[in-house]
Amino acid sequence: MNMESFNDGVFWAAAIILIVQLVGVLIGYIIVRAIGSKIIHRAFNRMEKQRNMHPGRVKTLSRLAISIFTYILLFIVITITLGLFDLDIAPLIASAGIVGLAIGFGAQGLVSDVVTGFFILLEKQIDVEDYIAIAGIDGIVEEVGLRTTQVRSFDGTLHFVPNREISVVSNYSRGNMQAIVDIGIAYEENVDKAIAVIQGACNRVAEEQGAFKEGPDVVGVNALGSSEVTIRIIAKTENMMQWAMQRELLKACKEELDAHNIEIPYPHQVNVSKEA
Repeated sequence: MNMESFNDGVFWAAAIILIVQLVGVLIGYIIVRAIGSKIIHRAFNRMEKQRNMHPGRVKTLSRLAISIFTYILLFIVITITLGLFDLDIAPLIASAGIVGLAIGFGAQGLVSDVVTGFFILLEKQIDVEDYIAIAGIDGIVEEVGLRTTQVRSFDGTLHFVPNREISVVSNYSRGNMQAIVDIGIAYEENVDKAIAVIQGACNRVAEEQGAFKEGPDVVGVNALGSSEVTIRIIAKTENMMQWAMQRELLKACKEELDAHNIEIPYPHQVNVSKEA
C-alpha cells in the first residue's frame, strides 16, 4: 500500500468518525430536549397542584422555561460541535463578548423587548389563555416570551407583538366579566310591562345557565331612540362566557316579547297612495 492510499484511508476514516459524532450530538440534543421539556412540564404541573397556581400562569412559566432551556442546550451543542472540528473555543467566546457588545449598541430594540418582557412576567400582567388588548390587537394570549408576545385574534390570525410595542395592557380575564344587552321596544308599548317580561326571560336564562355570577337584571330604560325605547340588561358572568350569555339573553328576550305581543321595532316603509 502506497502512502497516498494510506492518507486517503485515514481521511475517510476521520470523516466517518466526525459524521458519526455529529449525528450522535444531534440525537443527544433531541433526546435531552424531549426529556428536559417533559421534566419541566411535570415540575410546573406539580407546582400548580401544590401551590394552587392559576393554569394560565403555569403554562406561561413552563413555556418560558422550555424556551430558555432550549437556548442553553443549543449553545452547548454549538460549543461541542466547534470542538469536534478542533476549533479553539476560548478565543471564540472572548470575541463573542466583544461582538455582542458591538451588536448591543445597534440592537437597543431587542434589549428593550427583553426588559419589557421581563417586567410583564414579573408583574404578572398577562398569562397564557388571557383575553387581552395590546398594541391595537385584541385576542387570546398563546405565549408570553422575553422578546415577543403571541396573541391569536378571534379570526384565527396569530400576531407576534414585540414586547417594546406594549405600552398599555388591557386584560379582560382578571375577575368576572360583564354582559350588557340592550333590547328595543316600540314607543306604543307599555314600558313597565316590557321590563317585567324581559326580567322574566332573564330569570329563566339564569336558571338554565350556570355561568352567571350576578344577575342578569333589568336596570331600566337606557335610551330613547328614533323609533324605539332601549331597555338595558346587566349581568356578571364567568371569564370568557359573557358573549355566550349575551346571545342566550337576546334569544330568550325575543321569545318572551313575541309571546306577550310586545313589538320589537324594525325598519319598514309605509306607502300612501293619493287618489286623483
